[in-house]
Amino acid sequence: MGTPRVGILMGSDSDWPKIKKVAVALEEFGIEFEVNVMSAHRTPHAVADYATSAEERGIGVIIAAAGGAAHLAGVVAAHTVLPVIGIPVPTADLGGMDSLLATVQMPGDVPVASMAVGMGGPRNAGLFAVQILSTGDAELRAAFHKFKKELVGKIETKNANFKASLSEPNG
Repeated sequence: MGTPRVGILMGSDSDWPKIKKVAVALEEFGIEFEVNVMSAHRTPHAVADYATSAEERGIGVIIAAAGGAAHLAGVVAAHTVLPVIGIPVPTADLGGMDSLLATVQMPGDVPVASMAVGMGGPRNAGLFAVQILSTGDAELRAAFHKFKKELVGKIETKNANFKASLSEPNG
């Protein structure tokens, strides 16, 4: 394993099944990452230490996933100059609306990019991290161009298959 370029933090280990598509997206592009469980409220010093040391350790982007009060991304952003991507984790009580609002309501001068609650959010967080890293990495940018072209091909194929199914009996 090489030096991680992306740090993934989550408020609880129970968040992993909901956000592991972040890792899948990063792996598709060969981006090394590390994953840690840290809480903005229960381990604030550990979060601050992680955020302040991330840049010198080679991390280029931090992704922070949390539910409920969801302050993790904001606390991380307060302690680093690195881009921070927040993933609002769905909750049983409010379906993730609480997490979303906590993640997007950052005060001025403390930016956090927020992804969607639910299915697309974690994957998009990973892909957004790839895009951020690709601004200084021509090889990674070329890989992302290829990825986008392949998306077009996938949708064209799905469209053709769908149209063909409509012309079939019982279609």
